[in-house]
Amino acid sequence: MNYKELTPDQLIKIHTLGELKASGYESRSVKQELRDNLIHKFEQKLPTFEGIYGYEDTVIPDIERAILSMHNINLLGLRGQAKTRIARQMTALLDEYVPIIAGSELNDDPLHPISRYGKEQVAEHGDHTPISWLHRDERYSEKLATPDVSIADLIGDVDPIKAASLKLPYSDERVIHYGLVPHAHRSIFVINELPDLQARIQVALFNILQEGDIQIRGFKLRLPLDIQFVFTANPEDYTNRGSIVTPLKDRIDSQIITHYPKSREIGKQITAQEADIKEAQQQTVVVDEIAQDLIEQIAIEARDSEYVDEKSGVSARLTIAAYENIVSAAERRSLLNGEKQTYIRISDFVGAIPAITGKVELVYEGEQEGAGIVAHSLVGKAIRTMFTDYFPKPDDKDKNKENQENPYAEIIEWFGEGYTIDLLNDLSNTAYEKALNAIPGLANLVKKQQPQAKAHAKLFLMEFALHGLAEYSKLSKKALDTGTRFKDLLSSMFSMPDMGDLDEDDLN
Repeated sequence: MNYKELTPDQLIKIHTLGELKASGYESRSVKQELRDNLIHKFEQKLPTFEGIYGYEDTVIPDIERAILSMHNINLLGLRGQAKTRIARQMTALLDEYVPIIAGSELNDDPLHPISRYGKEQVAEHGDHTPISWLHRDERYSEKLATPDVSIADLIGDVDPIKAASLKLPYSDERVIHYGLVPHAHRSIFVINELPDLQARIQVALFNILQEGDIQIRGFKLRLPLDIQFVFTANPEDYTNRGSIVTPLKDRIDSQIITHYPKSREIGKQITAQEADIKEAQQQTVVVDEIAQDLIEQIAIEARDSEYVDEKSGVSARLTIAAYENIVSAAERRSLLNGEKQTYIRISDFVGAIPAITGKVELVYEGEQEGAGIVAHSLVGKAIRTMFTDYFPKPDDKDKNKENQENPYAEIIEWFGEGYTIDLLNDLSNTAYEKALNAIPGLANLVKKQQPQAKAHAKLFLMEFALHGLAEYSKLSKKALDTGTRFKDLLSSMFSMPDMGDLDEDDLN
């Protein structure tokens, strides 16, 4: 019986220390285990961190190098940069099962027990010591650092209740209640937001990182813990809550800097993977790629906005929540109108506003403007940025050059004659199409500039063109409680009928 040749089902049938020795089992540290399994993945050409997009050439190679070096790791980056997700995926590099002494509180290795219980079991039962098997999913522990975390939480403390119930003196190590770190022996232990730990608590980690052992309340106790530590932290200047104390930072072998998606395409992959779109929504709502691009562009604009605190960052959760909300906005509209299928519109992006306001940290100027105004502004800036991907830049076509036609002239002139149109958020598909087609030149603009677009995508682009012209100050756009009103930018008097006064029945 060769341990390395045994399947997981065969492994868990080994029940005693003697059987384990006979199998040829050899103990490995958790860092060695991670290293060996990573090497195996390389040799087999298998992916190491699946579903982590945008880090293939930056963060993931750094993590792989750190694992090969058997380092403790600190993932440094702004919120929403997949730091915790990466740490959780490291469990896939652990062996599927490892043996422990049955009943051991500290996951004692049967060949090298560290706890008093484990040592007594081996001394008493020898090769008949009962063992059990720990799955890799159970070898991951995580703690969110908060200012109220104590040394007892992480390391342990004397438990007077245990002392009383077992009738033991406080000098007996059996009265110790172990904290999260000892319980993570032979596991991956993650501390999220490390700077939030009080400095004196961070100091308690020094000896664990350097020597691998712990001390509790002056006990002459040495537990040579075997732990892969992974820390996550925002940049130290993110807030005034705290920082990583220098001696602790010095003991963390590899500090790896994460980042936001570097392109819309990568952002779309992340959003599509993480967004929770229900099956009923998928059947009802069709989302065009341009709408997906627009969501990602909103996040890009937010990260560059003067109103948003760049030190806080803009999480990828913004695009995920915004995507879910615009799909729900379209679904709600279809339910109100009794329609079995509908398509995303620009007007559905009203659903993205709550996702934006809840995900951005505003600087003082942004707070003065108001979260809602800033959110609407970010959507507008995203439309302006993407407008020239689909249409000519309006400023370039306004000049009266010989043989140069302004593709927007007919649209702008129609509004200039005093017409106004309200695009309501809950218009039926038919009413929405009729409202857009009522604007002369709009359909022809899209047909000429985007001839390959499908019918529903053309409607999206028609509305997109109106918003883009407003962003380039060619039309006036006003947010209403129930939709958006478009009219001539300069005119304040209307000599022609107001299309916004028409209700849905008139448009049908």
